[in-house]
Amino acid sequence: MVLGLCQGRELLAFRDIAPQAPTHILIIPKVKDGLTGLSKAEERHFEILGRLLYTAKLVAKQEGLEDGFRVVINDGPQGCQSVYHIHVHLLGGRQMNWPPG
Repeated sequence: MVLGLCQGRELLAFRDIAPQAPTHILIIPKVKDGLTGLSKAEERHFEILGRLLYTAKLVAKQEGLEDGFRVVINDGPQGCQSVYHIHVHLLGGRQMNWPPG
């Protein structure tokens, strides 16, 4: 399911198929542009990286996560990245623990 609060035509937001919290939404850019992970970011990716985080804020508001939420970007094998297309996990709807993982 694609959520209605995506910025323009650049991003998609949809519910994770294996949610780790009551609200678990993935936000991804439609165009990869070599951005397979955060460690691969270059200056030309500045705008899309900002748009990913701002969209996470908008989707969190849409989902009613006023009490807080977590944004996660997994990077590389040690960071538990399994899909090599940069994406943001928006998690909320329960108390998050620290430290994570």
